[in-house]
Amino acid sequence: MATLNGANDAILQVKDLRISFSTYAGEVQAVRGASFDLRRGETLAIVGESGSGKSVAARSIMRLNPPANTLVRGGEILFEGEDILKHSERRMQGIRGPKIAMVFQDPMTSLDPTMRVGRQISESLTKHLGMKGRRATERAVELLKLVGIPNAEERVKQYPHQFSGGMRQRVVIAIALSCDPQILIADEPTTALDVTIQAQILDLMRELQDRIGTSIILITHDLGVVASTAHRVAVMYGGRIVETGTVREIFYNPQMPYTWGLLASIPLPNADRSQELIPIPGTPPNALDPPKGCPFTARCPYAMKVCEGEMPDKTTFSNEHWAACWLHHPMAPKGEPPVRVRGQR
Repeated sequence: MATLNGANDAILQVKDLRISFSTYAGEVQAVRGASFDLRRGETLAIVGESGSGKSVAARSIMRLNPPANTLVRGGEILFEGEDILKHSERRMQGIRGPKIAMVFQDPMTSLDPTMRVGRQISESLTKHLGMKGRRATERAVELLKLVGIPNAEERVKQYPHQFSGGMRQRVVIAIALSCDPQILIADEPTTALDVTIQAQILDLMRELQDRIGTSIILITHDLGVVASTAHRVAVMYGGRIVETGTVREIFYNPQMPYTWGLLASIPLPNADRSQELIPIPGTPPNALDPPKGCPFTARCPYAMKVCEGEMPDKTTFSNEHWAACWLHHPMAPKGEPPVRVRGQR
């Protein structure tokens, strides 16, 4: 997909975000200095394995991490020129829904099984827009039609269990879009769905973005979803953003060994069938005692001594593309990506 406007058109900026959780075992450092921006009308995909910190970063934008044990250790989340992390809970209630909305992986965690879907949509309209009665019901029907649910006039009266998994996810998207938010955060929105329904939901998100201009943050571990949906990609590992670029740059000119590993471990449409998938050995770093240097050092076949003790600076390859890796230091040995990845260039 084409790259949109430049960084100066950012609707959201996350700067050096550091989020930890207090647990009985100690402090879990989930996000360790992550920075990224979201531009108007674009889809930014944040990708990485489970435990990379991507969902915690996304929930931090909505201030949805559990307040009892969440520790904000630093950073800023700038929206409309102000730091969300400094807002009161009352102020955040005016942002969640009307300005920033979120779609979760399992729609049943977002829907009340005892309440008709029309009423669940209407609740958001009443709370944030003051819309009541027949007008709220009519708007709920319009939203169900917008997300592609047939017979919306009848289905608005039904309960969540009367919808399929894909249709329930469409209902959740309708609720999220009810107040025309500027930003939609989709956290693994298609993981629990079969391939056909997954494609329908992704098509729907693209259509809605084209129609209403919402900026989207897509949280996923599925690079196939990224290729068909996103404009830009932020690769996250060990609580840090380790590479950022356009979809084309990440897929065809990746510069970070972790990104190479992700690409080598997935089936690609034009890959030679004789080239086996290459798993990434080892496990993600322990967030209770994260490494001082590059978080990927222990699993990286190109790791050097310097990687263990010091985080590399960013190396810029284009206006959109940078990676944090010691391999790009002038004195470092040359590292080549796996054959499967080189073949995609």
